Amino acid sequence: MKKLEEYVRSIPDFPEPGIIFRDITTILQDADGLQLAIDGIQKSLEGVDYDIVVGPESRGFIFGVPVAYAMHKGFVPIRKKGKLPCKTVSVSYDLEYGSAVLEMHEDAIKPGQKVVIVDDLIATGGTTEAIIKLIEKLGGEVVKICCVMELAGLKGREKLNGYAVDALITYEGK
Repeated sequence: MKKLEEYVRSIPDFPEPGIIFRDITTILQDADGLQLAIDGIQKSLEGVDYDIVVGPESRGFIFGVPVAYAMHKGFVPIRKKGKLPCKTVSVSYDLEYGSAVLEMHEDAIKPGQKVVIVDDLIATGGTTEAIIKLIEKLGGEVVKICCVMELAGLKGREKLNGYAVDALITYEGK
């Protein structure tokens, strides 16, 4: 079996010149690649005491739900503003060009629950930082952050200082 990073397709000059886009669809479409990713996240959670898995739309759903299922945990979706039907808590955060709002149901995390965040990518860390704020606003405790890939050159870990972060693949650049 190949290594997980061998399933990632690198696309030069997308979305703009000088950027190498790391495409995870090639992980997802290959049974071995998908299994490596899910198994890798599960392995990074060995020995971690947690109650629930949280993941942002949409790729956090892709990787978080199978992990939650395999570990017999619940899953909490983090959505873009206006996508959830019940009362929500929200947080605004900055993007490279503008800002965005994330929401979760206000009853999704119980005070004292230990939470794992699962996503496909940590880049600047802004999305994950916003998710942490939502979880902590509801009284949850983030005990681990797991992602498939990290773009270390964007220094996202600096925003997540004080939290345990694991990436299955780390790319040094942007």
